[in-house]
Amino acid sequence: MSKPTPNHFIRSIAKNDLANGKHDYIYTRFPPEPNGYLHLGHAKSICLNFGLAEDLGGKCNLRFDDTNPEKESMEFVESIRDTVQWLGFEWDQLCFASDYYERLYQFALELVDKGLAYVDELTPDEMREYRGTLTEPGKNSPHRDRPADENRALFERMRAGEFNEGDYTLRAKIDMSSPNMVMRDPILYRVRYAHHYRAGDAWCIYPMYDFTHCISDALEGITHSLCTLEFQDNRELYDWILANITLEENLIGERGKLMPKQIEFGRSNLEYTLASKRKLIQLVTEGHVNGWDDPRLTTLVGLRRRGYTPQSIRDFCAEIGVTKKDATIEMTVLENAIRHDLEATAKRVFGVLNPLKLIITNYPEGQSETFTVKNHPKDDSMGTREIPFGREIYIDQDDFMLDPPSKFFRLGPGREVRLRYGYAVTCNEVITDDDGNVIELHCTYDPLTAKGQTPDGRKIKGIIHWVSAAHAVDAEVRVYDRLFKEPNPGAADDFVALLNPDSLHVYPDAKLEPSIKDADPETRFQFERVGYFCFDALDHTADKVIMNRTVSLRDTWAKHSGK
Repeated sequence: MSKPTPNHFIRSIAKNDLANGKHDYIYTRFPPEPNGYLHLGHAKSICLNFGLAEDLGGKCNLRFDDTNPEKESMEFVESIRDTVQWLGFEWDQLCFASDYYERLYQFALELVDKGLAYVDELTPDEMREYRGTLTEPGKNSPHRDRPADENRALFERMRAGEFNEGDYTLRAKIDMSSPNMVMRDPILYRVRYAHHYRAGDAWCIYPMYDFTHCISDALEGITHSLCTLEFQDNRELYDWILANITLEENLIGERGKLMPKQIEFGRSNLEYTLASKRKLIQLVTEGHVNGWDDPRLTTLVGLRRRGYTPQSIRDFCAEIGVTKKDATIEMTVLENAIRHDLEATAKRVFGVLNPLKLIITNYPEGQSETFTVKNHPKDDSMGTREIPFGREIYIDQDDFMLDPPSKFFRLGPGREVRLRYGYAVTCNEVITDDDGNVIELHCTYDPLTAKGQTPDGRKIKGIIHWVSAAHAVDAEVRVYDRLFKEPNPGAADDFVALLNPDSLHVYPDAKLEPSIKDADPETRFQFERVGYFCFDALDHTADKVIMNRTVSLRDTWAKHSGK
């Protein structure tokens, strides 16, 4: 069951804007740059923007901020579109900032003609020098007071491709002594000779994000422009640009009565992960992970491959909420979200990751039988399945010890345990190899103990899972854990040194019960007593079963890390 939509300060603002007639209805947007894959932080923004519109009967656009041609591609566009839909959201309009290039250029010319923008020749180093500091005002560029007609001519020549990259920029003419550094004549356009994945080579000047974003919001009739706290200082520039350009009334009149309003919310940083795109790129390019969809990453394609469900991601975002301050979220919040979802929805099966053969010596050779069991102990609607049983089975090596302690309630020499849903067995003989490793167990079973019965009333404390050797499905099982050993790897000078060497353990010879073979590839399972698993979406084929562990049955990290 989905968590109820929580109330938060942005939702309260939007509801009040509707109640007092400030807006006819809510219109939001999710504006990613198509230069990479989305991560968990983006999921919060997706759920906030689409969820707010959905809850209040409004609409939400998916808009690609594609103003940086060197790093953008249709590959990322398609991935982002697919991810938004996977999370269960649909956009009202699919928009691209590149669709507005001509209109943005005309708005820039308007600012030039009004004397509110100028073409500058300062180099990047000179621009930094002239900008000043947080305690000292900046200095005006020597080119700041060019006449408007000269600025227009230079800007038109920039567009015509007459200058080299870095020779000229178009800057807003605001206030070089402003206490807000963002307002010290920010760059609006720069020269870039780069092929654009949509516009081709039609442009050699590209607008900056701050200029593009607010105008795109206004052109689309966005009412509430939601962004993270890092853009708080940019809000003044957002409002300045919209206040100084001429927008046709019909552009905003259809969806709202006022210009869009920027509202900032706090970022949520998840422990033991990285959200920095630069650092994620380093992990991928240096081979520390196996691509952007590595299940150890909190990219949404990685989480999806690991078995996280859309509902669990949405529940996680609802749980952490929307606040006015940045926050650090414990990993257990994310893990508990998927446990909560899969506990109710995952089919139960048997999976033996590290198999040890067990031969029941008094069970008739060539004989087999089946046990009918529920797919979910609390949900009869999920049906039943047949588990085959025979003379030879596999148990997990962790369920046997040669010299077990008194509180080890599993199998050992002379000990009796119950095979879940099946018989009780007693270990009579242990077979080892030349190095003393246990390779096989010989046991006897009590035929009177089928289906949990114990006619003589004796107590059998241990219950273990198993798989029939004759019917087992061979599989490779990948068990993932946290990628980093420390909760805040991004703060370290060398975050690579904090990688967890045990973040991936591969079991190449796992044995699974046969019912798993016919399951839909999207099915999630609980391997009883082991954890939650799913088919690997990329490597799984009909001939090769590969499964990923989504999460353990309970949080064991704190215990293992000494917390």
